[in-house]
Amino acid sequence: MQESLYPFRYETHCHSCWCSGCGRNTPQEMAEAYYSAGYAGMVLTDHFLRGNSCVDRSLPWEEQMARYWEAAQAAAQWAQGKDFDVLFGIEHAYGDGKEVLTYGIGLDFLTAHPGIHRLPLKEYAELVHQAGGFLSMAHPYRDRPYINMAVGPQPEYLDAVEVFNFYNYPEENQKALALAKANGLQATSGGDEHSASGAAVGRAGVALRERARTGAQLVEQLRSRDYRIIVNGELAPCI
Repeated sequence: MQESLYPFRYETHCHSCWCSGCGRNTPQEMAEAYYSAGYAGMVLTDHFLRGNSCVDRSLPWEEQMARYWEAAQAAAQWAQGKDFDVLFGIEHAYGDGKEVLTYGIGLDFLTAHPGIHRLPLKEYAELVHQAGGFLSMAHPYRDRPYINMAVGPQPEYLDAVEVFNFYNYPEENQKALALAKANGLQATSGGDEHSASGAAVGRAGVALRERARTGAQLVEQLRSRDYRIIVNGELAPCI
């Protein structure tokens, strides 16, 4: 029943080698992987400048931002005629290894705010929200050497929490779910996939009632709370 009500699956957290230093495949190859898995689309969320980005920081700001946009556009061009939606996003690192997935923004927004990657989360969130964007904290309780676990999430600036990250440990995802519930935040799910042949392809993301052809349409459906998250390939309530 859930499958028929929420037939459109979208990956909301994946990377390419064009802009993410840890990415293994091109944007086109990532799109092909999700298309082959039966998804309706994906949000390309390459690491932003304070994260594991491979964008040349010596370039002028406009050219740096164009690199991010061009990656999503390359995937979208591959998808032409295939009824597969490629949406633009970023995974913004704001310090101490903490990151937020950012949806519903575009090239104009980024080019209009030089140095936005240096802002603390409060100021970054204000600008994103003013532009109609949406923030979900990526893997908030992931415990790895590069992450300062003494610094906690800042839920007051978030719209949602990534309560299922395919590459997290179960206890880390359980803590993320508790964070979302305690603060009345929405839930997202992400594969955090960096490879077109990775195990997360087809195992995470969100399932929507309608197609999200644009970032604004994705944000609208997320804000409605009328969607499902994908957990290990199966649909689950979004809290």
